Amino acid sequence: METFDYVIVGAGSAGSVLAGRLSEDPNVTVCVLEAGPRDWHPFIHIPAGFMYTLVDPKVNWLYKSEPTEWTGGRSISAPRGKTLGGSSSINGHIYNRGQRLDFDGWAQRGNRGWGYADVLPYFRRSERRMGEADPTFRGRDGNLPITDLEWRDPLCEAFIEGAVEMGIPRNADYNGTTQAGVSYVQRIVNNGRRVSAARGYLHPAIKRGNLTVRTHAHATSILLDGKRAVGVRYLKGGRGGTPVEVRARKEVILSGGTVNSPQLLQVSGIGPAPLLKSLGIELRHELAGVGENLRDHYAPRFVARVKNAISINERSKGLRLVGEVLKYAATRRGILSLNPTLIYVFWKSDERVDNYDLQLTFTPASYKEGVQSTLDDFPGMTIASWQQRPDSIGFVRARSADPFVHPIIQPNYLAAESDRQVLLAGMKLARRLLGSRPLSKYYDREEFPGSQAQSDDDLMAAAKERGTTTFHLMGTCRMAPDSDPTAVVDDQLRVRGLEGLRVVDASIMPTMPSANLNASVLMIAEKASDLIRGRPALDAVSLKD
Repeated sequence: METFDYVIVGAGSAGSVLAGRLSEDPNVTVCVLEAGPRDWHPFIHIPAGFMYTLVDPKVNWLYKSEPTEWTGGRSISAPRGKTLGGSSSINGHIYNRGQRLDFDGWAQRGNRGWGYADVLPYFRRSERRMGEADPTFRGRDGNLPITDLEWRDPLCEAFIEGAVEMGIPRNADYNGTTQAGVSYVQRIVNNGRRVSAARGYLHPAIKRGNLTVRTHAHATSILLDGKRAVGVRYLKGGRGGTPVEVRARKEVILSGGTVNSPQLLQVSGIGPAPLLKSLGIELRHELAGVGENLRDHYAPRFVARVKNAISINERSKGLRLVGEVLKYAATRRGILSLNPTLIYVFWKSDERVDNYDLQLTFTPASYKEGVQSTLDDFPGMTIASWQQRPDSIGFVRARSADPFVHPIIQPNYLAAESDRQVLLAGMKLARRLLGSRPLSKYYDREEFPGSQAQSDDDLMAAAKERGTTTFHLMGTCRMAPDSDPTAVVDDQLRVRGLEGLRVVDASIMPTMPSANLNASVLMIAEKASDLIRGRPALDAVSLKD
């Protein structure tokens, strides 16, 4: 049986950062267990390859959430990365941190050291910002290149002009002083290639003699000695594979993500006693919050037919596609270098709202049934909108004691009335943006939900029919003080009541940031690496109000 100082479960965004940072110390040994394969799949590295990795079981867990009233009885896909880099190898490449209030809210809930001024240095440490940037907010020397989308076309330019005419200002850096406004996206792409957390952190560290990375290693249980985690059991090669145990002298760190981390805790006997009893799992440590507090962003999409311009739909067919492939091969430009979203809008659902609670995205393309894996046959453009900080809360619960059985994922989309009200405001704003004067030259007609859908009931029916996840699951191993009955980890990310066990991934987020999650996960892992190594925290940033 092999022994390492640290055993990390999961080589996704958080696991890759931790592996890179912890192995900087030549006096410790680190083992990373990844259930998926190496990140050799070519579509991982081509930005437009997201259309294929979203549905490819080789690199994707292909989870599905449970149907509910507000999904129209549909089971919504919940893609999660299953390869080195995890979801950072299959996601939409977006770099979006959120707002100051998000992290100040974490600190105000009793999580010391997690206010915006505290976490900003870790955001900066992870990024290598390319282009103009305010050094108060942006980093230049990090592992991951953050670039501005260079693509320009008449549809995108007209959309931005229309937003400005409606009073939404251009924002040169939504990760800077303020998030509000409209702009092209920032993304973790450089020279036309995705830069996953594995490429940025894990691969440069693999050559170190103290780091061991094992792929096709599906963790099946956390090994406990009383109330101390001492290792991990996994099956080499997956179901039916060879059982292997690795021991941890110092700590076991779960970085499996919002679905896999709580499931592994539960099947290991750590979690809500009634759930574990119902599954015939021996209770090793009762922790009622494991798997609770799940949240996600739910987005309906408006689709319009395009005239007088060439959309990505047309560029993706026939001889045009051949030309695009050749262009990408020669220059790393063209539609193969694009991500699913090209423009972001951050705005208010109501003028009386003190902060920006809506996120909208625009792209000069449209997809069958609103799912970003198959383009429509007609020239189209799409705008999505969602509630930035949803109040609806769900859960992830093991379905079986068998760790290979996919767990129950229930986000309870739109269960909270407040979410439905903000979403309605977002849908109405999305429609106004599509109908703006500058875009009218290219706007043929609304394809979905269609001009006949005018009432609030009509719009909510459309949200039920075609709303989808935006792939931002979080919260199932919540960081909170002891007074919170749903607390799973403390503000050092240590699992409550156990020794030698931490969780470091999106599952620890107390509340949803006003953002896509990958940037915050990178920050969490950067900060966690200092906590684990016993290093002093980076100095908090002095910010003007």
